[in-house]
Amino acid sequence: MGFAPAAAPRTRSPRSTIITACFDEISHSALLERVRRRIGDRRVLGLVKAFLKAGILGEDGATRDTITGTPQGGILSPLLSNVALSVLDEHIIEHGQASAPPWARERRRRQGRPNYRIVRYADDFVVLVAGTRQHAEALKEQVAAVLATIGLRLSPEKTTICHIDEGFAFLGWRIQRHQQRGSQRRYVALAAVKAKVRAITGQTTNQPLQVVLHRLNWVLRGWANYFRHGASAKTFAYLDAFTWRRVIRWLCRKHQHTGWRTICRRWLPGWRPTEGAVTLFDPGTIAIRRYRYRGAAIPSPWAATTGSAG
Repeated sequence: MGFAPAAAPRTRSPRSTIITACFDEISHSALLERVRRRIGDRRVLGLVKAFLKAGILGEDGATRDTITGTPQGGILSPLLSNVALSVLDEHIIEHGQASAPPWARERRRRQGRPNYRIVRYADDFVVLVAGTRQHAEALKEQVAAVLATIGLRLSPEKTTICHIDEGFAFLGWRIQRHQQRGSQRRYVALAAVKAKVRAITGQTTNQPLQVVLHRLNWVLRGWANYFRHGASAKTFAYLDAFTWRRVIRWLCRKHQHTGWRTICRRWLPGWRPTEGAVTLFDPGTIAIRRYRYRGAAIPSPWAATTGSAG
């Protein structure tokens, strides 16, 4: 898990965090209590309990009891770990941070109170804090206390507090804010995908435009689909504009003795670079799909208490 504090009085601070031995230390009693809040069918509850208490068969052939944790590699373990870690999502909601309207967040800023959001994938998560380092430190203590209720601890080695301008690693990606040259505007760089676009449009101009567009479309579609759950529409629009400019420069280099009007007529129908049946892909056409915590809003098919735990 990560937290990023502000170096200035109030700035966006990410904090990245990882939980120590998540699958080994989850409290069975706390986990089963959370499952019981949603599932009343005792047969299902009995199966979950049996899964947790199944024990471990060692290489020496001996079976050892499992007092805490869920079996690593077990088909139910990822689901149960998310059930347990939903305490973090609930903590955010209880403090009005997950679904608070813009005016409420603005009021908190005027009052000198922090705003924060959580981004979680299994036991890895980042808390983005709009406030001071002291706010991030206090939130870290809150998160540690919340995790303690289900028998979990933060990893001291992998839990960091840093400023967004310093950058942090999350799920294999490096996320860092930069300042635009000649401007006070700041942005989170799309370094990897922009480097690929530069490489494709910076090579020799001997290849046909159709080949260049095919290669670009493959890169843009893959990147946009990967980030459609988190990247904003503005980011997609920026990437489209960047790629469009690179293709236009490539066309102008390839056809140095062709007038701009001719280039527009032949290769820019509808203002999109096109050759034959291939048109430059627009990342902005990818729908943004956000998965927000819905909690009890998700219907449970096992809400009724039927049968008995076997």
